[in-house]
Amino acid sequence: MALDPASHINRGSLSAIFEGNPSVTQPVLQCVQVKPIAGQQGGPERFRVVFSDISNFVQSMLASQVNFHVHDGKLRKGVFVRLKAYQTNVVKNKKIIIVLDLEVLEHLGESEKIGSPQALDSKTEDVQPQSTTIQTSGFYGNNAQVPQQQSIPQRATTNSSSTAHANIYPIEALSPYAHKWTIKARCTNKSDIKTWHNKNGEGKLFSVNLLDESGEIRGTGFNEQCDQLYEVFREGGVYYITSPCRVQMAKKQFTNLNNDYELTFERDTVVEKAEEQEGVPQVRFNFTSIGDLQTIEKDTTIDTIGVLKEVGETSQIVSKTTSKPYDKRELTLVDNSNFSVRLTIWGNSATTFDVPPESIIAFKGVKVSDFGGRSLSLLSSGSMTVDPDINEAHKLKGWYDAQGRNDTYSSHANAGASMGMAGGRSDPVKTCQQVKDENLGFSEAVDYFTTRATVIYIKGENFAYPACLSADCNKKVIQDNDGQWRCEKCDRSHPKPEYRYILLVNASDHTGQLWLNCFDDIGKQLLGMNADQVMEMQETDIKAAEPVFQNAACRTWMFKCRAKTDNFQDQQRVRYQVMTASPLNYSAECAKLTEMIKMYSME
Repeated sequence: MALDPASHINRGSLSAIFEGNPSVTQPVLQCVQVKPIAGQQGGPERFRVVFSDISNFVQSMLASQVNFHVHDGKLRKGVFVRLKAYQTNVVKNKKIIIVLDLEVLEHLGESEKIGSPQALDSKTEDVQPQSTTIQTSGFYGNNAQVPQQQSIPQRATTNSSSTAHANIYPIEALSPYAHKWTIKARCTNKSDIKTWHNKNGEGKLFSVNLLDESGEIRGTGFNEQCDQLYEVFREGGVYYITSPCRVQMAKKQFTNLNNDYELTFERDTVVEKAEEQEGVPQVRFNFTSIGDLQTIEKDTTIDTIGVLKEVGETSQIVSKTTSKPYDKRELTLVDNSNFSVRLTIWGNSATTFDVPPESIIAFKGVKVSDFGGRSLSLLSSGSMTVDPDINEAHKLKGWYDAQGRNDTYSSHANAGASMGMAGGRSDPVKTCQQVKDENLGFSEAVDYFTTRATVIYIKGENFAYPACLSADCNKKVIQDNDGQWRCEKCDRSHPKPEYRYILLVNASDHTGQLWLNCFDDIGKQLLGMNADQVMEMQETDIKAAEPVFQNAACRTWMFKCRAKTDNFQDQQRVRYQVMTASPLNYSAECAKLTEMIKMYSME
């Protein structure tokens, strides 16, 4: 006998959960619409879902941890679901549900919309935010209770109870449209107090990273709130934070957290220390091994863990933009990938660092640089945890004690050189045809790539220009009537110029060819002499320099290039500029070919 899905739907359950009826905890509903929500670029993916209980329908938003139901194709129009954990709210006089956990009831199949459900009417004065309990863990509070009225807000207390905060919002559900909320979160990082001075005045601020089971968010206190709240927050502590507190779009240049929004503490924001810490996780890491750094794009923010191999001395640099001094210290980390990496810490973290070598350190929020191949820098919003009680740290400690202490380690600078890519950037190796097919250089951003190509032809006309002799100038000079060479930038004249290469090189592989622009350093590599020497040869005999260009042909190089669109005579064109050129490392190339052959082996 066929199942009747309508008989499984909890008719009237949507109205009941918004009224706080404790008899409805995990309603069965029909999904009648699923749509993606446009979010901030680089932010988490969001989906809007409409659920029906036959009598009514209500709009819902999926928390990011349940997006996989949509990706797997299970949560779609017409299917039936059981809401296992959710948060109700009223936004602009409309009732919505934030879905934290659900189960797709596949055995009920799917159906056209059942009945003619009506939109659930909202009376905001009668509605209180409600939350449900996740049966297996209780992360999001208790069943709906009538919240107690709070007295005069206190900035911080140490005897708060969970009963005063029965309706806890998950961080995932916060938005500029949410009002009258309380979150329970762990402070995973607290910055130093920073000051600023500009034409508009002066001020100070600090920030904290806040974590609960649903996600993370950054909170910032300015001026008065900085004075009032800085000593309240302690790293590792758990706090209740209650609105009014501004929720706004996150400034991604100041935070490494995966959240579209951030908090700004206001005058009446209430921050209370929570004695009960259950249901609030510790710092959440997403580790990248040191050996995999070569595959990570420059300026990416990551987490990593390693054994502290070396500790450098504290030094100081002066910022070029602000002329302020900054303390820094360089650490060397290793892990069981047998790679090492240099990681820089700054400010107070650098001057007070006293961790002994061979400790395990987990870093959250470090920025990847391509300086020296690959290096790392701890962001001001990042944190480090020494000897954390996590599986990754225990495994790393066991490996190091067993064999790692006596191992030798490769650096990413060496790895970059072995692949014929000086400078360490992990740019993809492309054929000439792939560069064209993928339209590299046509986007607004600069594209980088590496290609293995053979020089076919170098144009012998206009291959160099007369440059200024002043250090670090290199601007073109013009000969005046007195025979002197004048530089307009330096406002100086020289008796002679220094010629510098501006070569246009045709390079080819088995798929096609590219015209590459090469400047002075690359030109010296390709031709084997400087531009002054070639110009001197041409002055004696116009054809004397031809063998120099001919001898440079039929040689294969690893060209590391940047592709960027520019305008020439009102027409757009892509310019491929060679950044570095390296002779083939035949040992490394043979190793790559061997691995490719193994992929085709038939066993």
